Amino acid sequence: MKIIAIGRNYAEHAKELNNAVPTVPVIFMKPDTALLKDNKPFYHPDFSEEVHHEIEIVLKVCKEGKNISEKFASNYYDEVALGIDFTARDIQARHKEKGLPWELAKAFDSSAPVSNFLPKDKFEDMYKLSFHLDINGQTRQKGSTTDLLFSFEKIIAFVSGYITLKKGDLIFTGTPAGVSKVTIGDHLEGYLENEKLLDFYIK
Repeated sequence: MKIIAIGRNYAEHAKELNNAVPTVPVIFMKPDTALLKDNKPFYHPDFSEEVHHEIEIVLKVCKEGKNISEKFASNYYDEVALGIDFTARDIQARHKEKGLPWELAKAFDSSAPVSNFLPKDKFEDMYKLSFHLDINGQTRQKGSTTDLLFSFEKIIAFVSGYITLKKGDLIFTGTPAGVSKVTIGDHLEGYLENEKLLDFYIK
């Protein structure tokens, strides 16, 4: 199982970090040790003073594929979830200044909490999904798949041109605007179409 993530897939998020809006998907990866399941607590790492939350829709790949055509790409995932791409923003900023890779900022242990998965057939339209993240009872991020720069099918087709997708792989599809720092004691609750799927604490 691998975790593939898409950066800057919502224009307003790219702008809030003073990044250019991309013309092709921005891809990075997390190892399987980044996965955090079952709403277990996230333990804030000592190496960063600025870990940011980034709530995202996550796709679960249901069969192996390479060089997948965009028109058939919807057949390659059958479940969706909510995830958080925890990002050590201070480390990322230092690495970006030097033109270095983001892995230390993105791929650390437990940096990818994921909720339970729901069948995509449960939803009428995958491009009208609303989702939001509350921290300590206040909404911090709110997004809709209406605003995706690159569709789920475009992402699957693009990634599979470089990397073979296998059953069980997870694809984080990007975060909307509103990212901010988390602190020890914070209570995070993530909702997909007003159904609570994430509910855990920072420790």
